[in-house]
Amino acid sequence: MTAENRRTAAAAPASVLQLLLPGYPGREHWRLVPSTGQHYLDVGTGDPLLFLHGNPTWSYAWRKLLPTLAPHARCLAPDLPGLGLSQHMEMPSDPQARYLRQLDHLDALYEHLVRHEGVPRQGWTFVVHDWGGPLGAAWLLRNPGVVSRLVVLNTVAFPWPDGYRLPFYLRWIRDHRPVADAVHATNAFARATVRLGVTHRLSRAERRAYLLPHARPRNRRAIVEFVRAIPRHPEDAAWRLLTPRDGADDLAGLPMLIGWGMRDPVFTPLVLAEWTRRYPHAVVHRFPHAGHLVMDDAGDELGGHIRDFLRGRGQR
Repeated sequence: MTAENRRTAAAAPASVLQLLLPGYPGREHWRLVPSTGQHYLDVGTGDPLLFLHGNPTWSYAWRKLLPTLAPHARCLAPDLPGLGLSQHMEMPSDPQARYLRQLDHLDALYEHLVRHEGVPRQGWTFVVHDWGGPLGAAWLLRNPGVVSRLVVLNTVAFPWPDGYRLPFYLRWIRDHRPVADAVHATNAFARATVRLGVTHRLSRAERRAYLLPHARPRNRRAIVEFVRAIPRHPEDAAWRLLTPRDGADDLAGLPMLIGWGMRDPVFTPLVLAEWTRRYPHAVVHRFPHAGHLVMDDAGDELGGHIRDFLRGRGQR
């Protein structure tokens, strides 16, 4: 979605907006970071609760959690650069620079919220999913003391566990440029995600809403680049996001809740087992009939668990 299209959507009557983005908060909750053009939602009051989505989703993925959590926290849900309603800028071709750019955008969002929007510097809770996991963990390690609690949803923040194998279709996109080009041209990865990433079928309107920002080919470059950047080996640029700084693991000191869709073909039970091995203090909720988009498949139940976690209940 271009800046012009974003402005058009923001100016649309509420009834039209509800048709385009069913369940998504109204435009009075839409914000932009002036320095970067990054779009984010600002809903509710209380301590800051930052949601970091993955690929190929955007802040629309959190719509089922927000009604439960907004009465108890200030829910802040950015769209990662290149995805959703954020500017679809060209990211650096160098993979390491690309990840640093993502972290720089999180820095800009944080400073904007603290300096201009009255958000406290500390006491944040992060909710991370998919690529939001390694990005959020890397930002947390760069900014110690900001995050007080962590909610983990079908993601990874460490090297893949022994025995893990990336699904073949991700390997094809990652390792073969012609396949990646075809996926980019057809938006096949996003189209597959909104159908195969859930076990409870999304409505046609919800699928359309997920895909809306990336309807034009020029607005979906980041989708393919994120897949091509999935780290598999220590020499891959993104591996540094999955390796704790200086061997330390600052996540081990955080109260942690894990909500896991057990029918995820990418973040499999093997990945969950590694989370629980590394962080035995974490409170784990398994959703046996949920897929990769656990916030869609188990939104009501998951939202209740996160609400209780914020209140200090159900923590070890």
